[in-house]
Amino acid sequence: MHIAVLQKEVLEYLKPESNENFIDATVGEAGHTLSILERNNPEGKVLGIELDLNLYQRLLERKIDRLVLVNDSFLNIKEIVRKNKFGPVSGILFDLGFSSWHLEESKKGFSFLRDEVLDMRYNDNFTELTAEKILNEWPEKEIKKVLKEYGEERFAGRISRRITEIRERKLIQRTSQLVEIIARAVPGWYRHRRIHFATRTFQALRIAVNDELNNLQKALPQSLQVLEKGGRVVAISFHSLEDRIVKNYFREISKKGLAKILTKKPVRPTEEEIIKNPKSRSAKLRSVVKL
Repeated sequence: MHIAVLQKEVLEYLKPESNENFIDATVGEAGHTLSILERNNPEGKVLGIELDLNLYQRLLERKIDRLVLVNDSFLNIKEIVRKNKFGPVSGILFDLGFSSWHLEESKKGFSFLRDEVLDMRYNDNFTELTAEKILNEWPEKEIKKVLKEYGEERFAGRISRRITEIRERKLIQRTSQLVEIIARAVPGWYRHRRIHFATRTFQALRIAVNDELNNLQKALPQSLQVLEKGGRVVAISFHSLEDRIVKNYFREISKKGLAKILTKKPVRPTEEEIIKNPKSRSAKLRSVVKL
């Protein structure tokens, strides 16, 4: 079961009131959306954007009242708002983590703990690029760049070299193959740390396949445009690259007098929340209000 991260804090910074409208740009399994809908009743709505077709269809079946569901990317947030004549918008949430469903049920190779195909696409209609294509077709230096920039993987060079050596003999098609390649490429001590040695490589490939960082950079300015004056943006990131993009954008619009930063430092989960939901440990929440 997916547990929505920083639920109490999201409500504190979004401040949903009766009859106000909100956008959940990454609705997922609707954890945050349901808590917003409890606060903005009886007439308030949530526009829920979900890129993954399977998650979108599962949400449709739940028939959640006052939820306007769209199967699209938040990259198109401005156009989605226009098409659905949705507004006025009092707040927007970007929860940039991916759902437990992706790891446990999607069978798309997001998890290094399961033997699955190396796909990693959230939606097959949005891109033809897969993790398998990157691993088998991209030049070694491009793979190294992806692992270094998107995964901040210290052994990017050794792993990318090993990938190109192995693929000359056999196509890399399964997550289990990739985990073994990484295990043989990194030093012994690196395989026995608290964080699994394949974590950064899998993260990097997922980001590259779905163009996550570029999409975020393009979506944040659109979010400010569709927001009412006094409306709030809340963004929860799970690794330093996303957090840097959010932090820099919020600083930029604050300097221009377009918004006021509400979180001088990122809000982190409490020890209690981390014990209940270990996946929340790296979450950072930042928020601004539009002036």
